[in-house]
Amino acid sequence: HRRGKLFLSIKMISSKASFASKRKLLHLLSPSIFSSASSLPENNPITATTIKKTTPSTISSHSLSTTTTTPIVELRQYHLHPSQTAHYTQQTTLSSPLRTSHLPLALFAYPETGSLPLNTAFHLYHYPGGLSERATLRTQLAKETEWKEYLKNVKGCMMEQRSGIFVEAKIGLDDVKGLKYYVDNPRKDGGATDSTKSIIELRKYQLQLGYDTVPKFLSIYSQALPYKLRAPNTHSTTELVTVLVSDVGSLNTVYEVWKHGGSGVDDADGGALMHCGMEAMEQSRQSSRGIQEWREGIAEIAKLAISFESSVLKPSEFSPLK
Repeated sequence: HRRGKLFLSIKMISSKASFASKRKLLHLLSPSIFSSASSLPENNPITATTIKKTTPSTISSHSLSTTTTTPIVELRQYHLHPSQTAHYTQQTTLSSPLRTSHLPLALFAYPETGSLPLNTAFHLYHYPGGLSERATLRTQLAKETEWKEYLKNVKGCMMEQRSGIFVEAKIGLDDVKGLKYYVDNPRKDGGATDSTKSIIELRKYQLQLGYDTVPKFLSIYSQALPYKLRAPNTHSTTELVTVLVSDVGSLNTVYEVWKHGGSGVDDADGGALMHCGMEAMEQSRQSSRGIQEWREGIAEIAKLAISFESSVLKPSEFSPLK
C-alpha cells in the first residue's frame, strides 16, 4: 500500500497535475513539510536566520511601491537647445514665483559637469499627498493664464522632456533632512551668490533587476553611510539631502542627492562664510575614501550594480535647495 502511494505521488508530481493537487498530496504524505515556522526549534541558527530574512515584515520594511497616500518625488528633465538655454533660463526665472506658489518645488538646477547632458533643466518636486496631489496641483497650474504664456515662450527651447516618479528611502538618520524640509524652508540667505557657490552632487546607481535588489542595496547603504557622514575632515557644508528610489520609469534606479558649499559658519567670529562647492565636495569625498567601513559597503553595493554615474549641478536663483 505504501509503495503504491509513493508511486502515485511521484507520478503526479512529474505530470502536469495542478499545483494545488500536488500540494495536497504532499501534505498527506508528509504534513511536517507544511508545519508552521513557529514550531521549528528556536535554537536552530540556520532556520532562524532563514525565517528572519524572508518574513513579510522584513520585506515590507523596505517596500517602496506607492499608494494614493504615499509621498512621491517627481524628477523632471528638459533637454534644451544650446542656442535657447539662456532664453529658457531667463523666462523660467521670471516666472518662478508662479511655479513655487503652485507646486512643491524642492530643486531646480542645471548640470555643470558629469553624466547628465549639459543644457538640461533638472527639477525635483515633493508631493506629500502622492500621485493624486500631483495631478490636482498640475491641473490647477495649467489653468493659469500667466503659466500658459510662459509655456508658449519656452516651448521652442525644449528638445526633449522626461519625467519619473520616485520615493524617498528611509535611511533612519537625523542627518538626512529629506526634500520636504527644503520645500518648507527654502534657502533665501545669499540669493544668487549662495547658488553660485553651492553645488548639488547627483550620484546614480542602476541596479540589477530583481525584487530584492533595492532592499539589499538600502540595507548595505544604511549600515555604511554613518561612517561616511562622520569621516574626519568632512567639509562642514557637505550634507546628504535624500536618497531616491524609482517607482515609475527606469526601475531599480537609486539617486543620492548631496549638497556641498554655499554658506557655512566657519570663521573665528562665528559668521557665515561662502565656500566653493567643488572644493567642499572633493574634500569630503577624499575623507570618506579612507574609511574602511564605507569602502567595504561600496564593495558590496558594487556587486548589485550595473552602472554608476555622477553629475554636478548648479542650483538656480529660485531653487529652495541651494
